[in-house]
Amino acid sequence: MLDRPHPTPAAPTADPFALAKALSGVHFIGGAYVPARSGKTFAVVNPATGAEVARAAEGDAADVDAAVQNAAKAQKEWAKVPARKRGALVHQCAQLLKEHVDELGRLIALETGKALRTESRVEANVVADVFEFFGGLGSELKGESVPFAPNVLSVTVREPLGVVGAIIPWNVPMLLMALKVAPALVAGNAVVVKSAEEAPLAVLRICEIMNRVLPPGVFNMVSGFGPECGAPLVTHPLVRKVTFTGSVETGKIVARAAAEKLIPVTLELGGKSPMIVFADCDFDKTVSGALTSMRFTRQGQSCTAASRIYVERPIFDRFVTAMKDAVNGMVMGDPLDEKTDIGTIVSEGQLEKVRGFIAEGTATPGATAHVCSAMPTDPALKKGLFIQPVIFTGLTKDSRLVREEIFGPVTVIQPFDDPEAVLAEANDSDYGLAASLWTNNLKVGLDLAHRLEAGLVQINQNLVVQANLSYGGVKSSGLGKEASLEAMLEHFTHKKTIMVNMA
Repeated sequence: MLDRPHPTPAAPTADPFALAKALSGVHFIGGAYVPARSGKTFAVVNPATGAEVARAAEGDAADVDAAVQNAAKAQKEWAKVPARKRGALVHQCAQLLKEHVDELGRLIALETGKALRTESRVEANVVADVFEFFGGLGSELKGESVPFAPNVLSVTVREPLGVVGAIIPWNVPMLLMALKVAPALVAGNAVVVKSAEEAPLAVLRICEIMNRVLPPGVFNMVSGFGPECGAPLVTHPLVRKVTFTGSVETGKIVARAAAEKLIPVTLELGGKSPMIVFADCDFDKTVSGALTSMRFTRQGQSCTAASRIYVERPIFDRFVTAMKDAVNGMVMGDPLDEKTDIGTIVSEGQLEKVRGFIAEGTATPGATAHVCSAMPTDPALKKGLFIQPVIFTGLTKDSRLVREEIFGPVTVIQPFDDPEAVLAEANDSDYGLAASLWTNNLKVGLDLAHRLEAGLVQINQNLVVQANLSYGGVKSSGLGKEASLEAMLEHFTHKKTIMVNMA
């Protein structure tokens, strides 16, 4: 196997196209760049132009085995490193990542089509923050003294699980990778990440940057497709924990495979998040919040997107008009252009899925499709995967657009008259990831917040995932939590009881 130890520049680069080429054709295993053992690669495409910008290594079971074997070997020594020192090393990685924020933002904009100013650079900053946060939690890996008997010392200790397999999606790949890798490493585990085939480059660059600080083999990255690369990672006998973000269907497959091995699994599987707007809200703040909540700058490609908006009837028409005006004011264009608010859909397949939902909604009797913003006019972008945001009114609660996750810039706004009825409608979903309430009556807001079936409920705001705030859903939105101390302790360690008879 031919190693490529230094194919990428050590210093941050402002040219994402050159960096993409330099990252072509390799995994990162055991502290070094290595090609796929089969020699196969697949195309990484810029969704704004349709042009191939890189070739990613097409991993299979042999590549996964090499990564896991390296991780298992490295983990034994990593677990012996004092927890605070492990945390200090992860914190050091965070400081190094801060130097590469602009570079990583440009790279993720290139491969996913997310606008640099409004999305990609923001994600890169949050990634560094996540590693910094968890880097400070090494001293929290502590146990308890358990009263048992006067002559018996009984204590618990937290121990790492071993090798963690992490599978990440394409919508915010750097952030979701960080939420899995950071707590796993601080807790003393080694990690093998399988990147999303649509977005393998930025996470690979992060892995290489962090390996300048971490011992070889502690953090490994492979790229490839689900059946050939993801499945062998989940089923590998040395993988003792799986953490996955993706679709419900794939999550069930992952859960079944993990159950066969009797290993723990964390699943974040999407959502159909309701936004409930009362007439007494701060109107301008709420309209602005709806733009953020729907993640229009990410083309709605978010698990927490407010794709169901319920507005109290007295302000319904005014709210719809204000929403249309606000989205019309957003600029769609080249993701790498600082003037761009909205970029592209990530892939041709996802674009066709979104178009199918829009066509179905448009053809529904009584429904109105409010098409917003404007397609870019630059001839260089004519092959880009751009689509205008659509706000639907007049759809019933049984519509697929109301019930299913679209993962595109499509939201449905519906009027309501009664708080209890809108609560029932919001909870009438297979999903339960996030929700938001917008009202100046905090008694009403807190009452509904307690009764909404969601893992994260926000009142008068709808922030994206933040370090130190427990994040994870109920029902079909998944199992387990991320982003918090609780997540590190409960999902990346096990508790051992030690008893000493002193009689």
